Amino acid sequence: MKVDDLILQLQDLVNDAKSMPFSGGKVLVNSEEIYDIIDQIQDSMPAEVRQAKNIVADRKQIITEANRESENIIRAAEERRKVMLNQSEIVREAQAKAREIIEDAKQKSLEIRKAANVYVDSIMKRTEESLTGQLGEVKKTRANFLNSQKSNNAKN
Repeated sequence: MKVDDLILQLQDLVNDAKSMPFSGGKVLVNSEEIYDIIDQIQDSMPAEVRQAKNIVADRKQIITEANRESENIIRAAEERRKVMLNQSEIVREAQAKAREIIEDAKQKSLEIRKAANVYVDSIMKRTEESLTGQLGEVKKTRANFLNSQKSNNAKN
């Protein structure tokens, strides 16, 4: 029997007992029955106490495991946060490097364009000078040709 049930039996025994007149609420009970119930309580107590201790120990173990698991989850979340922060930092650094590379490329492109323009202008100037010189030669040759034609016509 459970201790709770045995205690209820004790209460029933006291409630059902005959009260003594002029005793201030005292009752007469069968001591043999009371001792029998007390013996049963004593026999049941160790088993229930062991069971209660086991429940408390299980509770403590469950709480310990839950705490350990929560610590593992927190550690994993912290690691994930660090990874994400590192990835975020890597992305920021990559974007900054990309902007730097683009600016360098634009600057170099501008410098190359300027140099190409100077080079093209230089070539065009030399070509112009060469053509001007050749045009002068063509004019001289033509003038000489016309002069020789006139001389030939005058001799004829």
